[in-house]
Amino acid sequence: MKSEPLADVDRSAGMKRGPAFWFATWFGCGLVPKAPGTAGGIGALIVALPLAFKLGLPPYSFGLLALAILWPAIQSATAVAIGTGRKDPQIVVVDEVVGQWITLAGATRLNWQAFVFALILFRTFDIWKPPPIRRIEKLDAGTGIVLDDAMAGVYGAVILYLLGRLNFY
Repeated sequence: MKSEPLADVDRSAGMKRGPAFWFATWFGCGLVPKAPGTAGGIGALIVALPLAFKLGLPPYSFGLLALAILWPAIQSATAVAIGTGRKDPQIVVVDEVVGQWITLAGATRLNWQAFVFALILFRTFDIWKPPPIRRIEKLDAGTGIVLDDAMAGVYGAVILYLLGRLNFY
């Protein structure tokens, strides 16, 4: 993965730093120069931590949250892709948030180990892209940007669930 210089984003026709931009970059996580996808995954977990440990949300609730932001994620990813003139801009990391939360939904219990496994599993499947993720990635604009990570999240959730059933965390 190569990172995009921020100057390329600023010069892109029609790219404004409005709500779609900030949501697509998960409030700036996607602007880190190295490993923006990992930064987006960590940003998703930073939001999930207080929801799990302070409010006591169960694991499945993160799947519901992922579904709740799915449409806005696709729309904002599309807007940034059009604004930057790139099919899958590296600064768009809301897709990582969707995938990370789907992975977390597979946890059998929420503890710090589940969060670590969720991050490792999601990022592994997101980078590896086993079938049909690579095919999903080819869908138009924000649909392909977001749904391939959602599928990586499904793979991660299944493995996270199995690890939990086997008492790895």
